[in-house]
Amino acid sequence: MNYELIQASKKYEDIIRNLMQFYIYDFSEFVKCDVEDDGLFGAYPYLEDYWKEVNHRFPYIIKQEDKYIGFVLVRFIESEERNYYSIAEFFIMKKYRKEGIGKAVAKQIFDLHKGQWEVYQLESNKQAQVFWNKVINEYTQGEFKDRIENSRKIQDFYS
Repeated sequence: MNYELIQASKKYEDIIRNLMQFYIYDFSEFVKCDVEDDGLFGAYPYLEDYWKEVNHRFPYIIKQEDKYIGFVLVRFIESEERNYYSIAEFFIMKKYRKEGIGKAVAKQIFDLHKGQWEVYQLESNKQAQVFWNKVINEYTQGEFKDRIENSRKIQDFYS
């Protein structure tokens, strides 16, 4: 399982934008979204902000053998109550799933951004819940909190 996690500079924006079409297609099973008149899903809001808010948004591209296979968008959220990292979007193309790449990438992301984390999945996305519970349980050795809030399953932990 060879892969490369690259913090995506601005030159990767169009690649992430293109891969986002496949991500939204996969995700359309869980949320109401359809392609627009041009046959494409609508643009991902705030994607450009990942290269403007450099202390709060962190885009990554995933490659294997010089092929793009996915991306990760990480946010750092600051509020009066607390500051924490969150996985905004996480995508591995289907043909590369079940090889351990997603788990390895997730753990690498947690190591790159030390601190409090909150990872959530839609309550209807059972496959994502199984993946994230397994990864986070393994990463934290069971030291995380799990809750359901606003139709989302949420895991809180420190990296």
